[in-house]
Amino acid sequence: MTTDLTEITVIGEDDTGLIANVTSLLFERGINIEDLDQAVRDGVFRMYLAVDTSEMVCTEETLRADLHDLGDDLGLDVKVRFPADREHQQIAVLVTKESHCLEALFEAWANDELGADIGVVIGNHDNLQPLAEQYDVPFHDIGDEKGRQNEDELLDLLEEYDADLIVLARYMRILSPNVVFRYEDRIINVHPSLLPAFPGAEAYRQALDEGVRVAGVTAHYVTTDLDQGPIITQRAFDVPDDADIEEMKRRGQPLEADALLEAVRLHLNGDVSVHRGRTSVRENGTQYQLGLPEEVDDVTPDRPVDGIGSAIAEDQ
Repeated sequence: MTTDLTEITVIGEDDTGLIANVTSLLFERGINIEDLDQAVRDGVFRMYLAVDTSEMVCTEETLRADLHDLGDDLGLDVKVRFPADREHQQIAVLVTKESHCLEALFEAWANDELGADIGVVIGNHDNLQPLAEQYDVPFHDIGDEKGRQNEDELLDLLEEYDADLIVLARYMRILSPNVVFRYEDRIINVHPSLLPAFPGAEAYRQALDEGVRVAGVTAHYVTTDLDQGPIITQRAFDVPDDADIEEMKRRGQPLEADALLEAVRLHLNGDVSVHRGRTSVRENGTQYQLGLPEEVDDVTPDRPVDGIGSAIAEDQ
């Protein structure tokens, strides 16, 4: 997301001394580390650093080259993103067969309402290639005959198109830590339930089976834990007694597109941040619809609330 700090992402096989090697290099070049987060999942090591390079004693080109050389020596993949690298952001959209979210993104982009370019659409099926071609956006099919993705090809494409943000527009595959770690807090997904309820597959079916009266959708950042990433936006809808899966989709899909688009805007504008697994919205938060529309407040009871009885007793 938009920040004045330089972002460094380090990915590789877990080993001792990796953090010390990277942080020592930065210290020697007069770079102050503002934030550092590291994790290991399935043997993949990931470290993210947000650093202040405003007073470093080398050029940007030298720092980038030195970090890449260190990565080569240690068997690490190191990516550096300076603030200037993100002035005009590029979006990579991942899709499967459902078109509604991709269509909403394209419409916003065509109307100059997105604030970034959609550089590429990547699918594990080719069903939506005609829609991408309609907007003159490159489409790449990375799936086999069963829709299983080729992650090496995916990573190559994300690198080729210099993706700042990855949007999962109803992409029906799970991304491995090798992908997620490289784009920490830069992958947004939309899930057809009010998370944390009904994670995983067939969320609308799960909601129907449980007899819910209100269902919804959630746009969230992707982590290595399925459908447990920090929540950005949500939308809700009523579920009639006679609702079936098709009715759930009819009510939910427009909200999926709406919630996803709003989450993308929040991210691109730098108005949302992630801390300890939760998102917070900066001072521009009132510009966005994070949950239910304001009109709901007019029909929501505001009393009684706990504590009024105690206040009455004190007056007597």
